[in-house]
Amino acid sequence: MNRKMGMYSSLITFAAVVAFAASMFAGSEYISYLSSLFISWGFVPLICSFASVCQKEKRAAALTAVAFSSVYALLIAVVYFAQLTAVHFSQLSQQASLILNYSKFGLFFFYDLMGYGFMAFSTFFIGLTIKPQKKSEKWLKGLLLIHGVFAIACILIPLLGIFNADMPGGDLIGTLILEFWCAYFIPLCLLSFKYFKENTISIIE
Repeated sequence: MNRKMGMYSSLITFAAVVAFAASMFAGSEYISYLSSLFISWGFVPLICSFASVCQKEKRAAALTAVAFSSVYALLIAVVYFAQLTAVHFSQLSQQASLILNYSKFGLFFFYDLMGYGFMAFSTFFIGLTIKPQKKSEKWLKGLLLIHGVFAIACILIPLLGIFNADMPGGDLIGTLILEFWCAYFIPLCLLSFKYFKENTISIIE
């Protein structure tokens, strides 16, 4: 069951990331927000699947990863469910829009970045639990650990006020950054699927 959960969640996350990347090219904010929710719904069970097959001495890192992934999913749910409901259907005042509307680079945009910061922390800690035996597993471990570096940018950008509503070219810059993230995360999903598909025996001690 742990293997199957890992395989299925890898595929769900992969499909959601692909949909997210395509939606940005197509300029569909609604699909972008919806696919972002599916990324989080695939990512949490993926991290839990990694945690379920880790060695006993690495359990603390695995549990830390699960905890960080849960915080990520909660923040993402708050941000994007608000975009799909309150922002999409309501006539918000200018002040409310500056706070709630993700595209205004306001409070909910910063919550979103914080969420992806927790996601990056989660991948870093779960990467510590993997004991690679194959070349593909070494790549997977490396991608997970390096992805943790994204947490630094996700924390610093809001604190430094780099993005704001009046920033020229902010939408284009943001799109390019997110497309780069998608290009990075897609192979991570595929390698995760391969990891669970080929490891047929649980290694919990």
